[in-house]
Amino acid sequence: MGISQINLSFHSISTLAAMKICYLLCCTSILIFILPPSLLAQSNLDSIFENTHHFRFAGPYRGGRCTAVAGIPGDQHTFLMGSTGGGVWKTSDAGQSWRNVSDGQIKCGSIGSIAVSSKAPYIIFVGTGSDSPRGNVSPGIGVYKSEDGGTTWTHKGLDRCGQIGEIVIHPNNPEIVYLAALGNIFKSNEERGVYRSMDGGDSWQQILYLSDTVGAIDLEMDPRNPKVLYAGMWRAERKPWTMIDGGSEGGLYRTRDGGESWNKVTNGLPTGLVGKIGIAISPANPDRIWVIQQAADEEKGGVYRSDDGAKSFSRICRDHKLRQRGWYYSRIFADPLDENTVYVTNTGFYKSIDGGKNFDHTYRVPHGDNHDLWINPSNPDIMINSNDGGATVTLNGGATWSEQNNQPTPEFYRLTVDNQWPFRLYAGQQDNTTISIPSRSSGGLDPKQVWYSVGGGESADIAVHPMDPSIVYATTYSGIVTRINLKTDEVRDVGAYPHYTEGTEQRDLK
Repeated sequence: MGISQINLSFHSISTLAAMKICYLLCCTSILIFILPPSLLAQSNLDSIFENTHHFRFAGPYRGGRCTAVAGIPGDQHTFLMGSTGGGVWKTSDAGQSWRNVSDGQIKCGSIGSIAVSSKAPYIIFVGTGSDSPRGNVSPGIGVYKSEDGGTTWTHKGLDRCGQIGEIVIHPNNPEIVYLAALGNIFKSNEERGVYRSMDGGDSWQQILYLSDTVGAIDLEMDPRNPKVLYAGMWRAERKPWTMIDGGSEGGLYRTRDGGESWNKVTNGLPTGLVGKIGIAISPANPDRIWVIQQAADEEKGGVYRSDDGAKSFSRICRDHKLRQRGWYYSRIFADPLDENTVYVTNTGFYKSIDGGKNFDHTYRVPHGDNHDLWINPSNPDIMINSNDGGATVTLNGGATWSEQNNQPTPEFYRLTVDNQWPFRLYAGQQDNTTISIPSRSSGGLDPKQVWYSVGGGESADIAVHPMDPSIVYATTYSGIVTRINLKTDEVRDVGAYPHYTEGTEQRDLK
Protein backbone atom coordinates (compact mmCIF):
# COMPACT_ATOMS: atom_id res chain seq x y z
CA MET A 1 0.00 0.00 0.00
CA GLY A 2 1.45 3.38 -0.95
CA ILE A 3 0.97 6.85 0.43
CA SER A 4 -0.99 8.82 -2.14
CA GLN A 5 -0.53 12.29 -0.67
CA ILE A 6 1.29 13.79 2.28
CA ASN A 7 0.86 17.55 2.47
CA LEU A 8 3.33 18.55 5.20
CA SER A 9 5.81 21.40 5.46
CA PHE A 10 8.86 20.07 7.23
CA HIS A 11 10.43 23.52 7.49
CA SER A 12 8.51 24.03 10.72
CA ILE A 13 8.70 20.47 12.08
CA SER A 14 11.30 19.56 14.65
CA THR A 15 13.69 16.68 14.16
CA LEU A 16 11.83 14.68 16.83
CA ALA A 17 8.49 15.27 15.10
CA ALA A 18 9.98 14.16 11.78
CA MET A 19 11.19 10.98 13.47
CA LYS A 20 7.73 10.33 14.85
CA ILE A 21 6.05 10.74 11.47
CA CYS A 22 8.47 8.32 9.87
CA TYR A 23 7.82 5.85 12.70
CA LEU A 24 4.02 6.22 12.49
CA LEU A 25 3.92 5.49 8.79
CA CYS A 26 5.40 2.16 9.77
CA CYS A 27 8.01 -0.41 9.11
CA THR A 28 8.15 -4.19 9.24
CA SER A 29 11.35 -3.81 11.24
CA ILE A 30 12.23 -0.73 13.25
CA LEU A 31 13.73 1.75 10.79
CA ILE A 32 13.93 5.23 12.25
CA PHE A 33 15.96 7.80 10.41
CA ILE A 34 16.39 11.54 10.47
CA LEU A 35 16.42 13.67 7.34
CA PRO A 36 17.16 17.39 7.48
CA PRO A 37 14.05 19.52 6.94
CA SER A 38 15.63 21.11 3.90
CA LEU A 39 16.12 17.74 2.25
CA LEU A 40 12.59 16.63 3.11
CA ALA A 41 11.14 19.81 1.69
CA GLN A 42 12.90 19.24 -1.61
CA SER A 43 12.28 15.52 -1.91
CA ASN A 44 9.41 13.55 -3.26
CA LEU A 45 7.88 12.29 -0.02
CA ASP A 46 5.76 9.70 -1.80
CA SER A 47 8.86 8.13 -3.31
CA ILE A 48 10.80 8.18 -0.03
CA PHE A 49 8.10 6.46 1.98
CA GLU A 50 7.07 3.98 -0.71
CA ASN A 51 10.66 2.84 -1.21
CA THR A 52 11.74 2.68 2.42
CA HIS A 53 8.65 2.04 4.54
CA HIS A 54 5.92 -0.55 4.80
CA PHE A 55 2.74 -0.54 6.83
CA ARG A 56 2.57 -3.00 9.70
CA PHE A 57 -0.48 -4.00 11.71
CA ALA A 58 -0.75 -2.21 15.06
CA GLY A 59 -4.16 -3.53 16.14
CA PRO A 60 -6.62 -4.04 17.60
CA TYR A 61 -7.96 -7.58 17.16
CA ARG A 62 -11.51 -6.36 17.63
CA GLY A 63 -14.25 -7.09 15.13
CA GLY A 64 -16.04 -4.38 13.18
CA ARG A 65 -19.23 -4.06 11.17
CA CYS A 66 -20.02 -7.13 9.06
CA THR A 67 -23.06 -7.53 6.79
CA ALA A 68 -22.29 -10.74 4.88
CA VAL A 69 -21.69 -14.30 6.12
CA ALA A 70 -21.89 -17.80 4.65
CA GLY A 71 -21.07 -21.37 5.60
CA ILE A 72 -19.86 -24.38 3.67
CA PRO A 73 -22.60 -27.01 3.24
CA GLY A 74 -21.39 -30.31 4.66
CA ASP A 75 -18.64 -28.68 6.74
CA GLN A 76 -19.67 -27.79 10.28
CA HIS A 77 -16.62 -25.65 11.09
CA THR A 78 -15.80 -23.62 7.97
CA PHE A 79 -17.39 -20.22 7.45
CA LEU A 80 -16.78 -16.99 5.54
CA MET A 81 -17.51 -13.41 6.48
CA GLY A 82 -17.43 -10.15 4.56
CA SER A 83 -16.46 -7.05 6.49
CA THR A 84 -17.65 -3.58 5.52
CA GLY A 85 -14.06 -2.38 5.35
CA GLY A 86 -11.74 -5.33 5.83
CA GLY A 87 -12.50 -7.71 2.97
CA VAL A 88 -13.27 -11.44 3.13
CA TRP A 89 -12.21 -13.68 6.04
CA LYS A 90 -12.38 -17.43 6.57
CA THR A 91 -12.45 -19.69 9.62
CA SER A 92 -11.90 -23.44 9.63
CA ASP A 93 -12.42 -23.91 13.37
CA ALA A 94 -15.92 -22.49 13.90
CA GLY A 95 -14.79 -18.95 14.63
CA GLN A 96 -11.94 -19.65 17.03
CA SER A 97 -9.55 -18.02 14.56
CA TRP A 98 -9.92 -16.10 11.31
CA ARG A 99 -7.62 -15.42 8.37
CA ASN A 100 -8.00 -12.94 5.55
CA VAL A 101 -8.41 -14.52 2.10
CA SER A 102 -8.94 -11.42 -0.03
CA ASP A 103 -5.99 -9.07 0.59
CA GLY A 104 -4.11 -8.25 -2.58
CA GLN A 105 -6.80 -9.83 -4.77
CA ILE A 106 -10.22 -8.33 -4.05
CA LYS A 107 -9.52 -4.65 -4.52
CA CYS A 108 -12.34 -3.44 -2.31
CA GLY A 109 -12.74 -3.75 1.45
CA SER A 110 -16.53 -3.32 1.49
CA ILE A 111 -18.32 -6.67 1.07
CA GLY A 112 -22.09 -6.95 0.61
CA SER A 113 -22.74 -10.64 -0.06
CA ILE A 114 -21.14 -14.09 -0.12
CA ALA A 115 -22.57 -17.21 -1.76
CA VAL A 116 -21.19 -20.77 -1.73
CA SER A 117 -22.34 -23.36 -4.24
CA SER A 118 -24.14 -26.28 -2.59
CA LYS A 119 -23.27 -28.46 -5.61
CA ALA A 120 -19.56 -27.50 -5.66
CA PRO A 121 -18.63 -25.88 -2.30
CA TYR A 122 -15.23 -24.80 -3.59
CA ILE A 123 -17.02 -22.27 -5.84
CA ILE A 124 -17.62 -18.99 -4.02
CA PHE A 125 -19.03 -15.70 -5.28
CA VAL A 126 -18.52 -12.40 -3.47
CA GLY A 127 -20.44 -9.20 -4.17
CA THR A 128 -18.72 -6.01 -3.09
CA GLY A 129 -20.38 -2.98 -1.53
CA SER A 130 -22.15 -3.44 1.82
CA ASP A 131 -25.94 -3.56 1.58
CA SER A 132 -26.56 -1.72 4.88
CA PRO A 133 -26.00 1.83 3.63
CA ARG A 134 -24.93 3.92 6.59
CA GLY A 135 -23.58 7.37 5.89
CA ASN A 136 -20.04 5.95 5.99
CA VAL A 137 -20.68 3.09 3.56
CA SER A 138 -18.14 2.39 0.80
CA PRO A 139 -19.23 1.56 -2.76
CA GLY A 140 -18.44 -1.78 -4.34
CA ILE A 141 -16.56 -2.54 -7.52
CA GLY A 142 -18.44 -5.60 -8.77
CA VAL A 143 -18.29 -9.37 -8.34
CA TYR A 144 -15.44 -11.77 -7.56
CA LYS A 145 -15.32 -15.54 -7.92
CA SER A 146 -13.13 -18.24 -6.39
CA GLU A 147 -12.95 -21.79 -7.70
CA ASP A 148 -10.60 -23.09 -5.00
CA GLY A 149 -12.42 -22.34 -1.76
CA GLY A 150 -11.22 -18.76 -1.43
CA THR A 151 -7.51 -19.12 -2.10
CA THR A 152 -7.55 -17.18 -5.37
CA TRP A 153 -10.09 -14.72 -6.76
CA THR A 154 -11.05 -13.46 -10.21
CA HIS A 155 -12.98 -10.29 -10.91
CA LYS A 156 -16.21 -11.05 -12.78
CA GLY A 157 -17.47 -7.65 -13.82
CA LEU A 158 -20.47 -5.53 -12.80
CA ASP A 159 -18.11 -2.76 -11.69
CA ARG A 160 -20.84 -0.11 -11.57
CA CYS A 161 -23.46 -2.03 -9.57
CA GLY A 162 -22.54 -0.27 -6.33
CA GLN A 163 -23.87 -2.24 -3.38
CA ILE A 164 -24.52 -5.96 -4.09
CA GLY A 165 -26.89 -7.26 -1.45
CA GLU A 166 -27.44 -10.91 -2.40
CA ILE A 167 -26.10 -13.66 -4.67
CA VAL A 168 -27.96 -16.93 -5.35
CA ILE A 169 -26.34 -19.94 -7.04
CA HIS A 170 -28.47 -22.58 -8.77
CA PRO A 171 -28.46 -25.69 -6.52
CA ASN A 172 -27.73 -28.12 -9.37
CA ASN A 173 -25.74 -25.99 -11.80
CA PRO A 174 -23.17 -23.50 -10.40
CA GLU A 175 -22.89 -21.91 -13.85
CA ILE A 176 -26.28 -20.28 -13.24
CA VAL A 177 -26.00 -17.38 -10.82
CA TYR A 178 -28.42 -14.61 -9.85
CA LEU A 179 -27.49 -11.33 -8.18
CA ALA A 180 -29.29 -8.42 -6.49
CA ALA A 181 -27.69 -5.03 -7.19
CA LEU A 182 -28.84 -2.02 -5.20
CA GLY A 183 -26.79 0.29 -7.43
CA ASN A 184 -24.71 3.36 -6.71
CA ILE A 185 -25.82 4.44 -3.26
CA PHE A 186 -24.74 8.04 -3.83
CA LYS A 187 -26.44 8.83 -7.13
CA SER A 188 -28.87 7.45 -9.69
CA ASN A 189 -27.52 4.92 -12.19
CA GLU A 190 -28.93 2.30 -14.52
CA GLU A 191 -26.80 -0.61 -13.27
CA ARG A 192 -29.45 -1.59 -10.71
CA GLY A 193 -31.79 -4.54 -10.33
CA VAL A 194 -31.45 -8.29 -10.76
CA TYR A 195 -28.71 -9.86 -12.90
CA ARG A 196 -28.26 -13.41 -14.20
CA SER A 197 -25.21 -15.28 -15.45
CA MET A 198 -25.47 -18.55 -17.38
CA ASP A 199 -21.71 -19.08 -17.66
CA GLY A 200 -20.41 -18.91 -14.10
CA GLY A 201 -20.06 -15.14 -14.02
CA ASP A 202 -18.18 -14.63 -17.29
CA SER A 203 -21.10 -12.56 -18.59
CA TRP A 204 -24.16 -11.01 -16.97
CA GLN A 205 -27.62 -10.03 -18.18
CA GLN A 206 -29.79 -7.49 -16.39
CA ILE A 207 -33.12 -9.33 -16.12
CA LEU A 208 -35.10 -7.02 -13.80
CA TYR A 209 -34.79 -3.25 -14.04
CA LEU A 210 -37.33 -0.74 -12.70
CA SER A 211 -35.57 2.63 -12.79
CA ASP A 212 -32.24 4.33 -12.18
CA THR A 213 -33.17 4.94 -8.52
CA VAL A 214 -34.67 1.54 -7.57
CA GLY A 215 -32.37 -1.43 -7.01
CA ALA A 216 -32.58 -5.00 -5.73
CA ILE A 217 -31.69 -5.60 -2.08
CA ASP A 218 -32.73 -9.23 -1.51
CA LEU A 219 -33.15 -12.34 -3.66
CA GLU A 220 -34.54 -15.78 -2.75
CA MET A 221 -34.95 -18.95 -4.79
CA ASP A 222 -37.77 -21.43 -4.26
CA PRO A 223 -36.10 -24.59 -2.82
CA ARG A 224 -38.54 -26.74 -4.74
CA ASN A 225 -38.26 -25.02 -8.13
CA PRO A 226 -35.11 -23.00 -9.01
CA LYS A 227 -36.96 -21.22 -11.82
CA VAL A 228 -39.05 -19.43 -9.21
CA LEU A 229 -37.27 -16.49 -7.60
CA TYR A 230 -38.41 -13.57 -5.47
CA ALA A 231 -36.66 -10.20 -5.56
CA GLY A 232 -36.93 -7.40 -3.03
CA MET A 233 -36.76 -4.00 -4.76
CA TRP A 234 -35.94 -0.77 -2.89
CA ARG A 235 -35.35 2.85 -3.70
CA ALA A 236 -32.35 3.99 -1.65
CA GLU A 237 -29.95 6.86 -2.12
CA ARG A 238 -27.51 8.56 0.25
CA LYS A 239 -27.07 12.33 0.23
CA PRO A 240 -24.73 14.30 2.50
CA TRP A 241 -27.76 15.71 4.30
CA THR A 242 -30.28 12.85 4.18
CA MET A 243 -31.16 9.28 3.28
CA ILE A 244 -33.75 8.78 0.53
CA ASP A 245 -35.53 5.66 1.71
CA GLY A 246 -38.47 4.25 -0.19
CA GLY A 247 -40.65 4.71 -3.24
CA SER A 248 -43.79 3.46 -4.90
CA GLU A 249 -41.99 1.12 -7.31
CA GLY A 250 -40.34 -0.97 -4.59
CA GLY A 251 -41.65 -4.17 -3.03
CA LEU A 252 -41.78 -7.88 -3.87
CA TYR A 253 -41.30 -9.17 -7.44
CA ARG A 254 -41.48 -12.77 -8.69
CA THR A 255 -40.35 -14.75 -11.72
CA ARG A 256 -41.56 -18.24 -12.61
CA ASP A 257 -39.34 -18.77 -15.65
CA GLY A 258 -35.85 -18.24 -14.28
CA GLY A 259 -35.88 -14.50 -14.78
CA GLU A 260 -37.29 -14.09 -18.28
CA SER A 261 -40.35 -12.26 -16.96
CA TRP A 262 -41.31 -10.68 -13.62
CA ASN A 263 -44.47 -9.45 -11.95
CA LYS A 264 -45.00 -7.41 -8.82
CA VAL A 265 -46.61 -9.34 -5.96
CA THR A 266 -49.08 -7.43 -3.80
CA ASN A 267 -51.90 -9.73 -2.70
CA GLY A 268 -52.02 -8.27 0.81
CA LEU A 269 -48.56 -6.68 0.95
CA PRO A 270 -48.18 -2.91 1.51
CA THR A 271 -48.54 -0.58 -1.44
CA GLY A 272 -47.72 3.09 -1.87
CA LEU A 273 -44.49 4.37 -0.34
CA VAL A 274 -42.56 1.28 0.72
CA GLY A 275 -38.98 0.94 1.95
CA LYS A 276 -36.43 -1.80 2.43
CA ILE A 277 -37.67 -5.39 2.15
CA GLY A 278 -36.39 -8.79 3.28
CA ILE A 279 -37.58 -12.20 2.04
CA ALA A 280 -37.41 -15.75 3.43
CA ILE A 281 -38.78 -19.03 2.07
CA SER A 282 -39.15 -22.07 4.32
CA PRO A 283 -37.12 -25.00 2.92
CA ALA A 284 -39.31 -27.23 5.08
CA ASN A 285 -42.45 -25.89 3.39
CA PRO A 286 -41.75 -23.69 0.33
CA ASP A 287 -45.38 -22.56 0.24
CA ARG A 288 -44.58 -20.59 3.41
CA ILE A 289 -42.96 -17.27 2.55
CA TRP A 290 -42.14 -14.41 4.90
CA VAL A 291 -41.60 -10.76 3.99
CA ILE A 292 -40.46 -8.00 6.30
CA GLN A 293 -41.53 -4.78 4.65
CA GLN A 294 -40.93 -1.16 5.65
CA ALA A 295 -43.77 1.19 4.80
CA ALA A 296 -44.46 4.88 5.30
CA ASP A 297 -47.84 4.01 6.77
CA GLU A 298 -47.16 2.71 10.30
CA GLU A 299 -50.22 0.47 10.02
CA LYS A 300 -48.77 -1.32 6.99
CA GLY A 301 -45.16 -2.11 7.89
CA GLY A 302 -44.10 -5.33 9.60
CA VAL A 303 -43.72 -9.07 9.04
CA TYR A 304 -46.05 -10.65 6.46
CA ARG A 305 -46.54 -14.34 5.72
CA SER A 306 -47.98 -16.39 2.90
CA ASP A 307 -48.95 -20.03 3.33
CA ASP A 308 -50.06 -20.54 -0.26
CA GLY A 309 -46.95 -19.81 -2.31
CA ALA A 310 -47.42 -16.00 -2.47
CA LYS A 311 -51.03 -16.14 -3.68
CA SER A 312 -51.93 -14.08 -0.60
CA PHE A 313 -50.12 -12.42 2.30
CA SER A 314 -51.25 -11.23 5.70
CA ARG A 315 -49.43 -9.25 8.34
CA ILE A 316 -48.69 -11.43 11.35
CA CYS A 317 -46.37 -9.19 13.37
CA ARG A 318 -46.09 -5.43 13.67
CA ASP A 319 -43.61 -5.38 16.59
CA HIS A 320 -41.61 -2.15 16.36
CA LYS A 321 -38.39 -3.77 17.62
CA LEU A 322 -38.18 -5.61 14.28
CA ARG A 323 -38.62 -2.44 12.23
CA GLN A 324 -36.47 0.26 13.82
CA ARG A 325 -33.95 1.82 11.43
CA GLY A 326 -35.44 -0.27 8.65
CA TRP A 327 -32.92 0.93 6.04
CA TYR A 328 -30.12 -0.56 8.17
CA TYR A 329 -31.71 -3.94 8.95
CA SER A 330 -34.90 -5.55 7.53
CA ARG A 331 -33.55 -9.08 7.09
CA ILE A 332 -35.47 -12.30 7.77
CA PHE A 333 -34.24 -15.93 7.71
CA ALA A 334 -36.07 -19.26 7.70
CA ASP A 335 -35.06 -22.36 9.62
CA PRO A 336 -34.22 -25.09 7.07
CA LEU A 337 -36.05 -27.91 8.89
CA ASP A 338 -38.86 -26.30 10.91
CA GLU A 339 -41.47 -24.27 9.06
CA ASN A 340 -42.47 -22.49 12.29
CA THR A 341 -39.03 -21.14 13.16
CA VAL A 342 -37.87 -17.85 11.64
CA TYR A 343 -35.32 -15.20 12.61
CA VAL A 344 -35.18 -11.43 12.22
CA THR A 345 -32.01 -9.39 12.70
CA ASN A 346 -32.13 -5.88 14.10
CA THR A 347 -30.54 -4.22 17.12
CA GLY A 348 -31.14 -7.61 18.74
CA PHE A 349 -31.15 -11.17 17.38
CA TYR A 350 -34.79 -12.28 17.36
CA LYS A 351 -36.31 -15.75 16.99
CA SER A 352 -39.89 -16.91 16.47
CA ILE A 353 -41.08 -20.48 16.97
CA ASP A 354 -44.73 -19.82 16.11
CA GLY A 355 -44.34 -19.00 12.44
CA GLY A 356 -43.43 -15.35 12.93
CA LYS A 357 -46.26 -14.13 15.15
CA ASN A 358 -44.05 -13.49 18.18
CA PHE A 359 -40.31 -12.93 18.42
CA ASP A 360 -38.16 -13.52 21.47
CA HIS A 361 -34.78 -12.08 22.35
CA THR A 362 -33.86 -15.40 24.00
CA TYR A 363 -30.34 -15.76 22.64
CA ARG A 364 -27.84 -12.97 23.08
CA VAL A 365 -25.02 -12.58 20.58
CA PRO A 366 -21.71 -10.91 21.53
CA HIS A 367 -22.63 -7.58 19.90
CA GLY A 368 -25.68 -5.60 18.88
CA ASP A 369 -26.85 -4.34 15.48
CA ASN A 370 -27.32 -7.67 13.70
CA HIS A 371 -27.36 -7.96 9.91
CA ASP A 372 -26.85 -11.34 8.27
CA LEU A 373 -27.40 -14.98 9.24
CA TRP A 374 -26.47 -18.29 7.65
CA ILE A 375 -28.01 -21.51 8.98
CA ASN A 376 -26.53 -24.94 8.25
CA PRO A 377 -29.10 -26.66 5.98
CA SER A 378 -28.78 -30.05 7.67
CA ASN A 379 -28.23 -28.93 11.28
CA PRO A 380 -29.92 -25.62 12.20
CA ASP A 381 -28.13 -25.50 15.54
CA ILE A 382 -25.05 -24.44 13.54
CA MET A 383 -25.22 -20.78 12.50
CA ILE A 384 -23.04 -17.79 11.76
CA ASN A 385 -24.36 -14.34 12.60
CA SER A 386 -22.95 -10.97 11.55
CA ASN A 387 -23.28 -7.72 13.43
CA ASP A 388 -21.53 -4.42 14.06
CA GLY A 389 -18.89 -6.28 16.09
CA GLY A 390 -17.95 -8.80 13.38
CA ALA A 391 -18.99 -12.41 12.80
CA THR A 392 -19.76 -15.02 15.44
CA VAL A 393 -20.50 -18.76 15.22
CA THR A 394 -22.73 -21.02 17.30
CA LEU A 395 -22.75 -24.82 17.26
CA ASN A 396 -25.54 -25.22 19.82
CA GLY A 397 -28.45 -23.20 18.50
CA GLY A 398 -27.38 -19.89 20.01
CA ALA A 399 -26.70 -20.98 23.58
CA THR A 400 -23.06 -19.92 23.16
CA TRP A 401 -21.19 -18.02 20.46
CA SER A 402 -17.57 -17.66 19.38
CA GLU A 403 -15.87 -14.45 20.42
CA GLN A 404 -15.25 -11.45 18.17
CA ASN A 405 -11.98 -10.15 19.59
CA ASN A 406 -10.09 -12.32 17.13
CA GLN A 407 -10.83 -10.50 13.86
CA PRO A 408 -9.06 -7.19 13.16
CA THR A 409 -11.82 -5.54 11.11
CA PRO A 410 -12.88 -2.44 13.12
CA GLU A 411 -13.81 0.79 11.38
CA PHE A 412 -12.20 3.93 12.82
CA TYR A 413 -13.45 7.40 12.01
CA ARG A 414 -10.29 9.41 12.78
CA LEU A 415 -6.85 8.92 14.32
CA THR A 416 -4.87 10.74 17.03
CA VAL A 417 -1.38 10.09 18.44
CA ASP A 418 0.23 11.34 21.64
CA ASN A 419 3.71 12.60 22.53
CA GLN A 420 4.95 9.50 24.37
CA TRP A 421 7.80 7.45 22.98
CA PRO A 422 6.85 4.89 21.83
CA PHE A 423 3.63 6.73 21.14
CA ARG A 424 0.07 5.43 21.45
CA LEU A 425 -2.72 5.65 18.86
CA TYR A 426 -6.28 6.76 19.69
CA ALA A 427 -9.51 6.38 17.71
CA GLY A 428 -13.27 5.95 18.00
CA GLN A 429 -14.59 2.67 16.58
CA GLN A 430 -17.90 2.47 14.76
CA ASP A 431 -20.55 1.08 17.16
CA ASN A 432 -17.98 0.51 19.88
CA THR A 433 -15.90 2.46 22.36
CA THR A 434 -12.96 4.72 21.87
CA ILE A 435 -9.70 2.83 22.06
CA SER A 436 -6.04 3.51 22.77
CA ILE A 437 -3.39 1.08 21.60
CA PRO A 438 0.41 1.23 21.66
CA SER A 439 2.22 1.81 18.40
CA ARG A 440 4.41 -1.10 19.40
CA SER A 441 3.95 -3.53 22.31
CA SER A 442 6.71 -5.64 23.77
CA GLY A 443 6.88 -8.82 25.78
CA GLY A 444 4.38 -10.74 23.65
CA LEU A 445 1.38 -9.37 25.52
CA ASP A 446 -2.09 -10.18 24.28
CA PRO A 447 -3.51 -7.06 22.53
CA LYS A 448 -6.41 -6.91 25.01
CA GLN A 449 -3.90 -6.42 27.85
CA VAL A 450 -2.61 -3.18 26.38
CA TRP A 451 -5.66 -1.46 24.92
CA TYR A 452 -8.22 0.60 26.83
CA SER A 453 -11.05 3.09 26.34
CA VAL A 454 -10.48 6.83 26.79
CA GLY A 455 -14.05 8.08 27.26
CA GLY A 456 -16.23 9.70 24.62
CA GLY A 457 -17.94 7.38 22.14
CA GLU A 458 -17.79 5.78 18.71
CA SER A 459 -17.77 9.05 16.76
CA ALA A 460 -15.02 10.55 18.90
CA ASP A 461 -12.57 13.28 18.19
CA ILE A 462 -9.78 12.64 20.70
CA ALA A 463 -7.25 15.11 22.14
CA VAL A 464 -4.38 14.04 24.41
CA HIS A 465 -2.72 16.49 26.77
CA PRO A 466 0.61 17.32 25.09
CA MET A 467 2.60 17.13 28.33
CA ASP A 468 0.61 14.51 30.27
CA PRO A 469 -0.74 11.59 28.16
CA SER A 470 -2.82 10.36 31.10
CA ILE A 471 -5.23 13.25 30.48
CA VAL A 472 -7.44 12.58 27.47
CA TYR A 473 -10.45 14.48 26.09
CA ALA A 474 -12.93 12.74 23.79
CA THR A 475 -16.23 13.66 22.17
CA THR A 476 -19.33 11.74 21.20
CA TYR A 477 -22.79 12.50 19.80
CA SER A 478 -24.55 15.83 20.32
CA GLY A 479 -21.52 17.76 21.57
CA ILE A 480 -20.71 15.63 24.62
CA VAL A 481 -17.09 16.03 25.76
CA THR A 482 -15.45 13.82 28.39
CA ARG A 483 -12.18 14.17 30.30
CA ILE A 484 -10.44 11.08 31.66
CA ASN A 485 -7.50 10.79 34.02
CA LEU A 486 -5.94 7.43 33.31
CA LYS A 487 -3.88 7.54 36.51
CA THR A 488 -6.89 7.89 38.80
CA ASP A 489 -9.63 6.45 36.52
CA GLU A 490 -11.62 9.66 37.03
CA VAL A 491 -14.03 10.34 34.15
CA ARG A 492 -16.32 13.35 33.94
CA ASP A 493 -18.44 15.20 31.44
CA VAL A 494 -16.91 18.58 30.65
CA GLY A 495 -19.40 19.52 27.94
CA ALA A 496 -20.64 23.09 27.62
CA TYR A 497 -24.05 22.29 29.16
CA PRO A 498 -26.03 19.16 30.20
CA HIS A 499 -28.39 17.50 27.76
CA TYR A 500 -29.47 14.06 26.59
CA THR A 501 -26.78 12.46 24.43
CA GLU A 502 -29.14 10.77 21.97
CA GLY A 503 -32.45 12.28 23.02
CA THR A 504 -31.99 15.83 21.77
CA GLU A 505 -32.78 16.82 18.20
CA GLN A 506 -30.02 18.67 16.41
CA ARG A 507 -32.22 21.74 15.97
CA ASP A 508 -32.56 21.99 19.76
CA LEU A 509 -28.83 21.89 20.52
CA LYS A 510 -27.31 25.20 21.59
